[in-house]
Amino acid sequence: MDTCIPLISTAYLPTIRYMAFLARYETVAIEQYETFPKQTFRNRTVIATGNGELMLNVPMTRPNGNHTVTADMAVSYHEPWNIRHWRAIVSAYNAAPYFLYYKDELESILLKEHEKLIELNDAILRYLLNKMKIACSLEYTKDYQESTDNQQDYRYTLTAKKATLSPTLPPYSQVFESRFGFQQNLSAIDLLFNMGPDSRRYLLELPDEAIG
Repeated sequence: MDTCIPLISTAYLPTIRYMAFLARYETVAIEQYETFPKQTFRNRTVIATGNGELMLNVPMTRPNGNHTVTADMAVSYHEPWNIRHWRAIVSAYNAAPYFLYYKDELESILLKEHEKLIELNDAILRYLLNKMKIACSLEYTKDYQESTDNQQDYRYTLTAKKATLSPTLPPYSQVFESRFGFQQNLSAIDLLFNMGPDSRRYLLELPDEAIG
């Protein structure tokens, strides 16, 4: 793989920071043959609700136990988590100014029962790239990529669950801002539903040190 191409992880309803990173590159490579790590944003995200921040988690099945690679991680539908996620999103963003313009396609993606996490995340990511008008091409690794001195490796930073941002992201109008103040680095759908066609401009204006 070309070491000039940044290497990132997959992400579920990725963060603003993740999308800002993609907005700066023509091509990125998504790692799919790592051993799937726990407690990251690969299968979870955070949205802003009327009760504060809410984490949404995609339940997974590991066909090969703890040695399962990301490409083989299966989505479990024993419980209707996707319906619950969509209802939470509607409740959180129904009053957002651009929700009605973007909701139908996202609803279709979430309510479809994707077999693999990588397929679900890819569909969501391409949706966000399209709606935010970000011209970044996606490649997927063919095998596990060892990190090298020349590799731009962001697999374990952009999707770390407890990642901190310095400096903080500049505020934009959020649905529950008057109640909780500006909430940092939520799922990028928060930005899309609140800023609509200005989302790309916001992402490109973020300082590089706030991204990774």
